[in-house]
Amino acid sequence: MRVNDRYLSFYYENDNDIGEVTIEKKKTALLIIDMQHVFLTCPALAGLTEKEREDIKRWMPFYQAVKERVIPNNERILNIFRDKGMEVCFAKIQGQKKNGLDRSLVQKATGYNQLLLLQGDKAADIIPELAPAEDEIIVTKTTDSVLAGTSLRLWLRNMGIDTVVVTGVLTDQCVSGTVRSLADESFKVWLIEDACMAATQELHDNELITLNNIYCHVINTQELLEALENIRE
Repeated sequence: MRVNDRYLSFYYENDNDIGEVTIEKKKTALLIIDMQHVFLTCPALAGLTEKEREDIKRWMPFYQAVKERVIPNNERILNIFRDKGMEVCFAKIQGQKKNGLDRSLVQKATGYNQLLLLQGDKAADIIPELAPAEDEIIVTKTTDSVLAGTSLRLWLRNMGIDTVVVTGVLTDQCVSGTVRSLADESFKVWLIEDACMAATQELHDNELITLNNIYCHVINTQELLEALENIRE
């Protein structure tokens, strides 16, 4: 089944089973992934080497997309979930061991994915625009998939949740890993295309094409908000 004509892969071009975007209030949770300073806050260029400045400039389209689209849409979604009294969960990368031994292999790799974020490190904090409220679940992980690295799977089941709305960064890494894990655990997933982002638009779009209609349904913020306005109890 598909719910729109966007991000259709080869596999689903001929799928004519068309469904609607429907949300059940008591069975649906919002999961915001890795909206942390370390990923979203553009570093200052002052005092950096030329090589470091050039690397940051490579990321400027990402930072612009995050500022203009991803953060505002996450705020809109978060606010309506809170207004309707629905479950909200956050995931963030943060280790327990100072030497980083508790990290998964992907976070011990060299290059961009090498991360050592510890308790008390401001870079690991969720950005203030999306600061968790009282009684909202926050899980920390040293994996890409939120389900693989935390007890969230169990907690969602205990709360009667069978559907998860996913937002965050990066689309082709932690978001994708989580969406696939949720699908394998038989959760229904709505992935919000304009409330997540990869390093480039091309990577973002390609991953959405891969995920859509099998691991999740890709919809946009407006489509989600319209469904939430007509929510089923």
